[in-house]
Amino acid sequence: MANLINLKAFKDFFNWSSSGGTLLMVGVIISLVIANSQFGDEFSSLLAGEFGWETELIHLRYPVIFWINDGLMSIFFLMVGLEIKREFIEGELSSFKKGTLPVMAALGGVGLPVLIFSVVNYGERTAGGWAIPMATDIAFALAIVGLLGKRVPVALKVFLAALAIVDDLMAVLVIAVFYSTTLNWFYILLAVVIFLSLLILNRSGVKCIWAYLIFGAFLWYFIHYSGIHATIAGVLVAITLPTTPNSAVESPLEKLEHILVKPVNFLILPLFALANTNIEFVDGMLPGLTAPLGMGIILGLFLGKPVGIFILSWISVKIGLSQKPACANWIHILGIGMVAGIGFTMSIFISSLSLSNEFLLAESKLSILFASILSAVGGSIALIWIYKSKRNKEKALKEKLLQHVINEESKAEKKSY
Repeated sequence: MANLINLKAFKDFFNWSSSGGTLLMVGVIISLVIANSQFGDEFSSLLAGEFGWETELIHLRYPVIFWINDGLMSIFFLMVGLEIKREFIEGELSSFKKGTLPVMAALGGVGLPVLIFSVVNYGERTAGGWAIPMATDIAFALAIVGLLGKRVPVALKVFLAALAIVDDLMAVLVIAVFYSTTLNWFYILLAVVIFLSLLILNRSGVKCIWAYLIFGAFLWYFIHYSGIHATIAGVLVAITLPTTPNSAVESPLEKLEHILVKPVNFLILPLFALANTNIEFVDGMLPGLTAPLGMGIILGLFLGKPVGIFILSWISVKIGLSQKPACANWIHILGIGMVAGIGFTMSIFISSLSLSNEFLLAESKLSILFASILSAVGGSIALIWIYKSKRNKEKALKEKLLQHVINEESKAEKKSY
């Protein structure tokens, strides 16, 4: 029974492979079309329009784009965090060696892109954007492997989700340390108190989901005002939700995950794509792809990500620190690394923090979009080729075994005569 529950939760998590992933891609296309049409300015104004609630003590009136990226996407990070926690406790990442692999892979996938960008932009005015190619866009990356369906082993999907989470947490840390103008330590302290309170709820055996969500809302508010990207609140709340390794009844973690699957995949992610692909193409942007800024971003995401992930994954396995995912080989790791090169939203966010020049910002957005498309297409082709190659080998082996059986039967018949 427990195995059936775990399997259902996991299938629900990736069930948007066809429908939810398709909606995400449709959102990208619609957003690009609108941004470069006569309705582009109106759409931008709509995203910049403010709504919310505000008093002398509480300020919750922000633009639409903020509520999507910092509000709704916190719920997405909550759902992904729930899945990763469950995998660490009872699934593909439950052993130390399996759990360390995505962490090591993320380190490689962050370090090499930063190094490449820094070398290409050394001495340039764009050198401050060194962190732009470091982040994986977890929403788009998971959408791509979701669309590939059974062509990607389940263990690899979990591996990608885990490394993308670690990757984004590193990006949030970099933003907080290097790109935040001020950190409000009072709100950071309040956030720590709320997080500790959530851990106490867990240790006390509290299983009411609403108790965690109410505390989580306060955690989100305090983290936002601390100067740190608010989406980290979703991951922190997920860490505290109670679950059990082997339970015949759904745990609060699994219940919440089931509740979130449909609204996240069919509402939040399409809205996210619609709002964040709002890139207007202007004259002079195309040559910028070969400028130091553009080359640093493209090489960092398309080349640095997969190579960095592959190298540190290989080293960590060879020294005995980590273990490869089940049913995966090194070509799989390289293919997943290519998909991890989809930077997009977090990369665009870091661009807005590091580049004050509007034209350079537009140039960086186009470069991020180009690199992300290359990574998505390249990674998909690689993973499909690996799948077909494996199927062909299995088919050839079955035919060989069948022929062997036929030959043996033929020999047996001849002997009987």
